[in-house]
Amino acid sequence: MTIDTILAERGKAHGPFTLHAAITQDLKSVMARQASWQRLTASQREALEMIAHKLGRILAGDPNHLDHWDDIAGYAVLVTRELRSCRHE
Repeated sequence: MTIDTILAERGKAHGPFTLHAAITQDLKSVMARQASWQRLTASQREALEMIAHKLGRILAGDPNHLDHWDDIAGYAVLVTRELRSCRHE
């Protein structure tokens, strides 16, 4: 499979890269401007940034692509697991 084939395939699910990038960067910028951003752990910030990334793909590309939604749920679960494990120490 060539890189052009891969990019064309991804474009169907994720939309045009420049549109996706613009949406995602806007979402991340809004999050980072919040006073509460600095209170988040690295894991929480990363999860929110990855969720923003997936939201960008949904908004720029195919909103019915299941992987986007599964990935959002997965990042949220990773944070809840971390929070639960910290409470049991």
